[in-house]
Amino acid sequence: MMSREKFSNWYDKNYKFVLFIPVVVVLVSIIYLATFYTQTGDVMYKDISLAGGTAITIAGESIDTSILESELGELVSDVSFRKLTDIRTGRQVAFIVESSLSPEELLSAIESLGINLTEENSSTEFTGPSLSNSFYTQLIIALFISFILMSIVIFFLFKAFTPSMAVIFAALSNIIFALTVMNLFAIKVSAAGIAAFLMLIGYSVDTDILLTTRALKKTEGTLNHRIYGAFKTGVLMTGTALAAVLPAFFLVSGLPDSFKQIFLILAIGLCADLFNTWMTNTGIIKWYCSEKRGMI
Repeated sequence: MMSREKFSNWYDKNYKFVLFIPVVVVLVSIIYLATFYTQTGDVMYKDISLAGGTAITIAGESIDTSILESELGELVSDVSFRKLTDIRTGRQVAFIVESSLSPEELLSAIESLGINLTEENSSTEFTGPSLSNSFYTQLIIALFISFILMSIVIFFLFKAFTPSMAVIFAALSNIIFALTVMNLFAIKVSAAGIAAFLMLIGYSVDTDILLTTRALKKTEGTLNHRIYGAFKTGVLMTGTALAAVLPAFFLVSGLPDSFKQIFLILAIGLCADLFNTWMTNTGIIKWYCSEKRGMI
């Protein structure tokens, strides 16, 4: 195993190369998102809460959901399914069918399969496209304003362009990477997902502020020593957060889909943060301190 001193010597020689590895990943993600936008007209897959459409909730276990999924999927190209289960027993309590079709069209498609839907065994909700688009626009504006305010606070805190931009780049990279992964797996983002991206901004800047503060404002020890101390604390912080969200996503049965999506986005973003903070941001800070401030 490489000793701490040997690793420090290796990192001193290679940190400028290491910091560009996550940058390349981010650039590839941006190219992918740009291509995705030209093909779909948006940067993400949206569920009916953001795009508009119909949701039909079928109560209980009165139908064979596997047959409904396969047969309805052949009739309707734009359809998705969700199961609602009891969080304690795991028993299915309802089945939700979602589509961009109007309520009449979706009901007709389901009933054409021989399934009789009544007011007693089902309920229908419809969200108009204009209302959904307005809600989506407001959420994106809120996300944008939050990011701008975070950037202002970072610039005020450090009063230096390069370290501040490194923090902002790491936070933005985490969001870009999480969004790319969601698109690659064709996961439709809901309003709860947008809230998760807002939360990710806060989680992202914690470790970056820790690193930058230790490197720039502390004086004890060498620069590598301060960076290493920030690394141990920061990885523990991120690991604790991952230990909270990953078991909830994978092990808790009956968890609402909105909660699962929040946990998934946070988990992806936090994993990306490990690389963006401790490879890219650390390299930028070390470069800045070594060459601009003469720190060692």
